Amino acid sequence: MKRIEERYISLLTDFGFKRIFGTKPNKDLLINFLNSLFDGFQVIKDVKYLNSEHVGDVFAERKAIFDVYCENERGEKFIVEMQNAYQKYFKDRSLFYSTFPIREQAPKGAEWNFQLEHVYTVALLNFDLEEEAFDKNDINHDVGLLDKKTLKVFNDKLSFKYVEIAKFNKTEEELDTLYDKWLYVLKNLSRLDERPAALKEKVFTKLFEEAEIAKFTPTELKEYEDSLKAYRDVKNSIDTALEKGREEGKNSMAIQIAKKMLDAGMDIETVMQITDLPKSKIEKLK
Repeated sequence: MKRIEERYISLLTDFGFKRIFGTKPNKDLLINFLNSLFDGFQVIKDVKYLNSEHVGDVFAERKAIFDVYCENERGEKFIVEMQNAYQKYFKDRSLFYSTFPIREQAPKGAEWNFQLEHVYTVALLNFDLEEEAFDKNDINHDVGLLDKKTLKVFNDKLSFKYVEIAKFNKTEEELDTLYDKWLYVLKNLSRLDERPAALKEKVFTKLFEEAEIAKFTPTELKEYEDSLKAYRDVKNSIDTALEKGREEGKNSMAIQIAKKMLDAGMDIETVMQITDLPKSKIEKLK
C-alpha cells in the first residue's frame, strides 16, 4: 500500500471510527457526539463501554459484533455503528442487533418483572437508504414503536436513529449547530489539512489531536493502513460495479461486486454480507 498522504484519519474506516468513539480515553468525544445527535432529548453525562461481541443463547445462533456498545449513567444501552455499504436486509439486521441488549438485561436464575432499560441503536449510513417511510429531505430519522392509528408511542424502550451522512453536504460556512459540525467531521476529516475555523469547540481540539496520523505508533499505523485499504476496496468495488450494473439486472450487479471483492482479497463471509449472494454462488466465482 502506498504511503498515506492524508494528515488525519478517516472516521469512515473501522479503525478510525473505533479509535475516536470506541476507546475509553476518548469517551468524552462519544458523549459529545451523542448529545449533539439527541439534541436535548437525551442528555448523557457518562458512558461505560461494554463487550461489543455477543453470541446467541445456543451454539448455532449467529453472533453480533457492534462497532461501539456502551451504557450511560442510567444503565440505558447504546449501539453505535458506521455502515458504509447498503445491505438488502439492513433493517432486519439492525432490529436483530437490538435484541442482544434487550435479552442481556434478564437476570439469570432470579425473578424478574421484565422492566427494561432503554435501548438505542444509532446507525450512521454512508449511503442513501432510499427508505419509503423516511422524509427524503431529511437525513436524521427517528424510528420507534408507535400505534399506527394514533401515531402515539406504544413503548419508548426501543429506539432507532438512522443518520444518512452520505446526504450531508453543508460547507464549513454553513455549519450552524454542534450536530452539523460532527457530521461534517465524520464525512470530511481525512480530506482536511488543518482544523477549520468553524470547529472552535474544545471537543474538536482533542478530536484533531487523536486523529493525526503522524502521532501513530508503527502498530497503529499498520492497523489503520489495513483498515483504510479494506474501506477503499469495498467502496471501489461497489462504485465500479454500480456504474457498470445500472444496465444489468440486480443479480448480475451483485455478481460483479462479489467478483471485485474477491479479487481484492476479501473473505467470503464479507462478500455474502455485502452482496446478499449465497455462499455456493460466490465460491463458483473464485
